[in-house]
Amino acid sequence: MSSLPAAASPAAPAEAALPGRPALAPLVCRRCGARFDPAPVAVCSECVGPLEPVYETPGALPTRAEIEARPRSIWRYRELLPLRSEPVVSLDTGFTPLVDAPALARALGVRRALVKNDAVSHPTLSFKDRVVAVALNAAVGLGLRTVGCASTGNLANAVAAQAARAGLDAWIFVPEDLEVGKIVGTAVYGPRLVRVRGTYDDVNRLCAQVADRFGWGLVNLNLRSYYGEGSKTMAFEIAEQLGWRLPDAVIAPMAGGSLVTKLDKGFHELLGAGLVDGASPRMYGAQAEGCAPIVNLVASGGETVTPVVPRTIARSIAIGNPADGVFAARAIRGSGGDAQAVSDAELVDGIRLLARTTGIFTETAGGVTVVAALRLAGTGKLRPSDELVLCITGNGLKTVEAIQPALPEAPVISPKLREVAALVDA
Repeated sequence: MSSLPAAASPAAPAEAALPGRPALAPLVCRRCGARFDPAPVAVCSECVGPLEPVYETPGALPTRAEIEARPRSIWRYRELLPLRSEPVVSLDTGFTPLVDAPALARALGVRRALVKNDAVSHPTLSFKDRVVAVALNAAVGLGLRTVGCASTGNLANAVAAQAARAGLDAWIFVPEDLEVGKIVGTAVYGPRLVRVRGTYDDVNRLCAQVADRFGWGLVNLNLRSYYGEGSKTMAFEIAEQLGWRLPDAVIAPMAGGSLVTKLDKGFHELLGAGLVDGASPRMYGAQAEGCAPIVNLVASGGETVTPVVPRTIARSIAIGNPADGVFAARAIRGSGGDAQAVSDAELVDGIRLLARTTGIFTETAGGVTVVAALRLAGTGKLRPSDELVLCITGNGLKTVEAIQPALPEAPVISPKLREVAALVDA
């Protein structure tokens, strides 16, 4: 069996979408340009390059005013997403807050810092809700009744929840030692949850074989061509929430590398559509030192990812062989940005700093992002004049094990005023 997502073959002309099924964009190979009809495939049969949707929107793109008048979800940008008709499931995901963070800006030494807070994303408190909303509509459009994923946790939560809402069967595969919060936050929705001995990369290889064998829609494997496009909506929202302009710099955590890649793509698409003016922001990526293959690639200036064995508490970004690592590195270099890795001890400090300065509780990936920003500012890569957006991609309640040992123990007292007074005077 193949260890890659299924490869596309040129097909007969695509059938029209059936009632209740969204019509999907066709696919094109990013490497050789071969074109394919919509299908649950992610790899070109001609050159084994990655596939992505083709955007040939008939008529004019919407204006700013038309977008602003639509419901506040990712689908307000539907002409820039890979559905050629209206979505039918997961209609209410997206449009999370962009929070001004002046105290964090002072800590970073930049003119302005804002937090794109997907820690409160609907329905499962991570940015993975965005990509899953797009992937499940693709699955429905392709007539698939069973979906699934390989996941380090957040994606598992999002697929399980949104599949339950859509009435689809779900098979979720995760590493055996995943955090309890993410296991519970998946199992509660009633999918077939399977814990696999090994790392995420072992799980991912298994799921590539599962997709081939059973023909299911594995959102981050054979549906990856559609799935990844959901991340662009974070870029679209940032621009709209800033009054249809772009920040100087954006920093985001990196696991497979898709988020940084698609953020950069989203900003360029807005510029190409004439919805924003100016220049695309510099892109910065953050990883944990115990799993930093993309940071290593950026530093080397190379074009080939060297896989690593993950050794970090930041499990949500612990992908040792990132599928989009090369594209993330290209996006970072092409934008004039950089990448930074931080230690596990530092990322815990980053979680606490974000909480103290913004009131936002992030998971380990967010701690990595905050400390990477501190390091990049300290080396002059982030400038005092910068307006910086930090992408916080998941909620801290999912990874309490990481932060709990670093917090002071709360005193226990009797219900007596004198005991409170003793604490006040201490």
